[in-house]
Amino acid sequence: MLPPLMGVEKWELDTPILCIDLDVMNANIAEMARFIQSHGVAWRPHQKCHKTPAIAQKQLAAGAIGVTCAKVSEAEVMAAGGVTDILIANMIVGPPKLKRVAALCHTANPIVACDHYVQAEALAAACQSQGVTCRAIVEVNVGLDRVGAQPGQDTLQLAQAIDELDGLRLAGIMGYEGHLLRVEDPQEKQQQISEAMGVLRHCRDQMIEHGLCCDIVSASGTGSYQQSCTCEGVTEVQAGGGIFADPMYQLNMGVKGLNYSLTVLASVVSRPALDRAVLDCGRKALNPDHQTAIIKDKPDAEVLRVSAEHCEIQLGEQSRDLQIGDKLELIVGYADFTTVLHDFFYGFHDNRLAAVWPILGRGKLQ
Repeated sequence: MLPPLMGVEKWELDTPILCIDLDVMNANIAEMARFIQSHGVAWRPHQKCHKTPAIAQKQLAAGAIGVTCAKVSEAEVMAAGGVTDILIANMIVGPPKLKRVAALCHTANPIVACDHYVQAEALAAACQSQGVTCRAIVEVNVGLDRVGAQPGQDTLQLAQAIDELDGLRLAGIMGYEGHLLRVEDPQEKQQQISEAMGVLRHCRDQMIEHGLCCDIVSASGTGSYQQSCTCEGVTEVQAGGGIFADPMYQLNMGVKGLNYSLTVLASVVSRPALDRAVLDCGRKALNPDHQTAIIKDKPDAEVLRVSAEHCEIQLGEQSRDLQIGDKLELIVGYADFTTVLHDFFYGFHDNRLAAVWPILGRGKLQ
């Protein structure tokens, strides 16, 4: 299959495909960088929404200090794409992965999160075997109750233990306030996030008092960065999904100042009733979990049901002129779950194809 020609009109392409409005995405990148930097905080955006080194390079060009990944394999993809300052914000367990982290230290400068000495000791041994040193940070439970050392003595003791391990270099702490992203009242959300960041700040102070390095205090996703950036002690935020500014963030988490940039282009394949149409973008092209997609430029149409290969939409009176073969764009509800369904991003300026980027991190699960 031949690749589409640059400059071709969007509506001429086959469907379904994953589309980026490059002008909007670039504006979102610039706005996120501006906002974060204006609060004296560094930006280390998570890559899970795009998994694409070409987009990571755009974030770095805007001022990001590095990237955040969830998997060793994702970090390897980023390093191969020229991105070397990488936080793996996850617990890394097992000899195969640990050997790869150590190997990554030869070409990049990763940081690995730990919440237990067993993880740190094994990582240190893998690094020693390859003659490298890897940065490590302690993940602290700031209320999400998923992973993380308990704040206070547990965090301090783990940090002290990491500091004594050959092969590791203690760099700081991180915490994720993911349980607070959907707090509806803005003032209440700010207060609760400030309290969670206060837990990190207290842990930082304890570490410094005991002569430990805590240069990094990392936190925050897209749904909370506009609050956590204002909190004393936070040195960097991991918010990444704002570059697409999904409806999940804007409608459910109160994120402001960004615009939708990610869509799936789909075709009408059936018109079973006057008030219904069926599109060719089912769950294999557009994940509906967390947030339903929004039909672009059709305010009286909405997604009714999504199955494996079909997306059924309800049509208001203004949308009932749709015909079989017509094409629509659906604003992706939550990019993280849809990006991984596609091999490529198709980037557009003024609805003309300007870039095709392989999603190199797709399928990187280990």
